[in-house]
Amino acid sequence: MPHQIGFDNEKYLEEQSAAILERVKQNDNKLYLEFGGKLLFDYHAARVLPGYEPNVKMRLLQKMKEKTDIVLCIYAGDIERKKLRADFGITYDVDALKLIDDLREWDLNVACVVITRFEDQPSAVLFKNKLERRGVKVFTHRFTKGYPTDIDLIVSEEGYGANTYLETEKPLVVVTGPGPGSGKLATCLSQLFHDHKRGIKSGYAKFETFPIWNIPVKHPVNVAYEAATADLGDFNLIDPFHLETYKEISVNYNRDVEVFPVLKRILERLTGAKSLYQSPTDMGVNRAGFGITDDAVVQEAAKQEVIRRYFRYRCEYAMGFSDKETVQRTELLMKELDVKQEDRPVVAPAHQAAEDARLGDKGNRGIFCGAAIELKDGTIVTGKNSPLMHAASSLVLNAIKKAAGISHDVSLLSEEILESITNLKRDILQTKSLSLDLEETLISLGISAATDSTVQQALSKLIELRGCEVHLTHIPTPGDEMGLKRLGVNLTSEPNFSTKNLFIS
Repeated sequence: MPHQIGFDNEKYLEEQSAAILERVKQNDNKLYLEFGGKLLFDYHAARVLPGYEPNVKMRLLQKMKEKTDIVLCIYAGDIERKKLRADFGITYDVDALKLIDDLREWDLNVACVVITRFEDQPSAVLFKNKLERRGVKVFTHRFTKGYPTDIDLIVSEEGYGANTYLETEKPLVVVTGPGPGSGKLATCLSQLFHDHKRGIKSGYAKFETFPIWNIPVKHPVNVAYEAATADLGDFNLIDPFHLETYKEISVNYNRDVEVFPVLKRILERLTGAKSLYQSPTDMGVNRAGFGITDDAVVQEAAKQEVIRRYFRYRCEYAMGFSDKETVQRTELLMKELDVKQEDRPVVAPAHQAAEDARLGDKGNRGIFCGAAIELKDGTIVTGKNSPLMHAASSLVLNAIKKAAGISHDVSLLSEEILESITNLKRDILQTKSLSLDLEETLISLGISAATDSTVQQALSKLIELRGCEVHLTHIPTPGDEMGLKRLGVNLTSEPNFSTKNLFIS
């Protein structure tokens, strides 16, 4: 099915910036805004809200940059145990460094970095040293004494008062960080404590795209958020505080609802006044729901995202990264939406490609892999593994030939190049697998394009694969996975291994 748009980026940007600036005014022109979700490259939002720009939050910050300071939080425990950001395959500390660089590219500067729940962990100390020696201000905050039950201790010199005060100049302070549990909330509240001691009547608010509060709790977009956080056990619910106070239905998620009574008491103790907020929904400034222009389109996109998450968790379970409960939660969400894995258009063609590989086998290779991609116009192209190349490599070559109008019979890589690479891998590098993975194939294409105009024409079509749907009948090797990530496709795969070897370099 050709790509359709269901979200108005410009309308959202206008509504969202106005809502944030209005909240700044309500809080005496000093607001600490907890920025949840991904600041950059929010591909989940782009997948479930077709038309949503993955970097729209950066445009939002640019629009308000004259009034905005940025504080980056990272939990010391995440640094120590080398927690991974799954979509990029990098650790949270590396993601923090990347985020600082990315912000600078957008002409936005991080005022400081806060390492939260710091207990002198060796890796966290090294991270702190690395940043400070590159001229970045770094502060450390310890675990807040008394949290979450002893309000008197929390709101005292021994609680939030023990944290270093972060000097900020602008009326809006965006507090962000990689992943959940980074300490953003505690950093905001400790700033409120210090501000109110200084006579500054600052406030707190929360900006998180999902769940979307003004669409139904079981709307596929909100269900897709539950699928995205199935490993955390999060679930959406009707905000009971909002319903009781305003007699209006709004959607929030369990952790925000559970912590709200404590948070409200802390805010009232910090400010010495009755809270502006009577519900978790009140605290938020999210306007994403107002950007939806075609509900049918976003519903279908969100259903597809739940299926993607199901495949991902199954693979993570096979590799030992996830538990069975996470897979089961996602299965239940699929049943709620009445979808199954075959509803993903590229699944059946990938299976057929693997069957074609098996039927065409002459050498009893044993493991047969198939791959399929849905191009932007809805055309589905397949690829299969062979002694020469991986299924992902075959898929990409077939896809760019189709996009460029090149005959399927034309070989983009000459026999001489393939033979040369095979000799290099077998005789010099002494690798076990001689077939080309996708990264090797892309490099070979780049070299061939220098002397072959047909290859150059095909290579120019790689950019058109970004955002296309891809399915593999097996877990991709590192070279295939990295190549597909760089192409920017939406990848799913079956929990099958492409080799019997336990170690794959």
